[in-house]
Amino acid sequence: MKRILFVLVLFATVALYSGCAFSLNGASTVGLKTVNVEFFENNALFVVNNLSQQFTEALKSRIRSQTALSIVRTGEADATFSGAITNYTITPVSVQATNNSNAPPIANASRLSITVKVKYNNQADKKLSFEQEFTKTADFTGDIASQEQNLILTINKQLTEDIFNKAFANW
Repeated sequence: MKRILFVLVLFATVALYSGCAFSLNGASTVGLKTVNVEFFENNALFVVNNLSQQFTEALKSRIRSQTALSIVRTGEADATFSGAITNYTITPVSVQATNNSNAPPIANASRLSITVKVKYNNQADKKLSFEQEFTKTADFTGDIASQEQNLILTINKQLTEDIFNKAFANW
């Protein structure tokens, strides 16, 4: 038991003093100390008032909770996230016939889709930089008004996970 403990302490000490960056969550921020997350404007045809703010804050929150990076506002950051929300749509995914033969069919279930175009610029390692669109969806039944904010939270969580993994997990 003492031997295992010694090996673990030795490994942690070597990693700490040699400048190695490792993480149990798979995130690699080697060479980075700061990151700038610019405000993501909502350029979608359908605009939800707080969507830009919610998405931008969700991405910052993911970075804060999963890394030791400091989020800064200036252009002096080691890495920068920028971009825009490019699509926000609600489409039917299943249709139900109505009892009235003159009435058109109605949507039984619908799908909310959000697309975000992200540009990630890593000053420490340019080959890790990327520009890519990320799309996530959530299905729902009933009216959108009562569910919209919860659906946005769910989709933002999925989007920020994909963006974070693309930037820092090197999968």
